[in-house]
Amino acid sequence: MVNNSLAGKRDQVIIYTDGACSGNPGPGGWGAVLLWKREERRLEGGEDNTTNNRMELTAAIEALKALKWPCAVDLYSDSAYLINAFTKGWINKWRINNWMTSDKKPVENQDLWASLIELDEKHKISWHKVKGHSDDNFNSICDAMATRQAASRREAIPEPVDTDEAIS
Repeated sequence: MVNNSLAGKRDQVIIYTDGACSGNPGPGGWGAVLLWKREERRLEGGEDNTTNNRMELTAAIEALKALKWPCAVDLYSDSAYLINAFTKGWINKWRINNWMTSDKKPVENQDLWASLIELDEKHKISWHKVKGHSDDNFNSICDAMATRQAASRREAIPEPVDTDEAIS
């Protein structure tokens, strides 16, 4: 990769992200596809006890953190929660209102929003909403990775045992 950011140009990167959760909360996963020139990189991961929204945000964070220098990014997600926070100015309103929603409740996932704000300031990001579970190939790839990660964590969690039945 050639770093053009020093010359005032930023490399153009396209990112697709998705998150999934088996139960909400429950085991979750995220997936991301990064496209740069003719290269494609796939990232995925998850957590044992999380929410769908946290996985949606984490997918974007991990994808943006994978960029080695400031880039111009087109980020695509099927999460209205993620996209609207930036495109509809929710983040700015939350910050002005001391991280309170319009209902005067604390904004959830403040730790992840703080990371996204930092990454948004580093990169020039255009946020795009895509329709989930449609014919968008890269969104489908991200969904499959996120779902696989959530399922693998669900399988690793032992089922609760009814102790009354086990003892009888």
